Amino acid sequence: MRAVVDTNVVVSGLIRPLGPPGQTLRGLRDRQFEPLVSPPILEELAAILARPWLQQKYGIDEHEVRDFFRLLALRCELVEPTSEIRRCRDPHDDKFLEAAVDGRADRIVTGDADLLAIGSIEDVQIVDPARFVGELE
Repeated sequence: MRAVVDTNVVVSGLIRPLGPPGQTLRGLRDRQFEPLVSPPILEELAAILARPWLQQKYGIDEHEVRDFFRLLALRCELVEPTSEIRRCRDPHDDKFLEAAVDGRADRIVTGDADLLAIGSIEDVQIVDPARFVGELE
């Protein structure tokens, strides 16, 4: 299964590794699905994970962040979206739709209500981490 994982799932998974977001990250690590990323998604991840308050509040250190980006480099397929999709109530989330459509993903995994409200785009289902983890099992 090919999937784009939203930034909120990654951050939640790093903070709380035992819940569905953490299980999603373990699935990425263990090659249970084919993860897709795009340059805009990587930029957002880097910016959010570099926030000092986030690192301090949740004990995420720069070594953990560096290791996570190494994992992404090893496991993820880089998609260079050419589509301009404007379907999400929050235009900042359209990057996930673009990566999924142009990367021929099967799923977008997100906890974001704006993306979940769309339900699907083309052949891509938009699901929460709990449903995604259930599909992997």
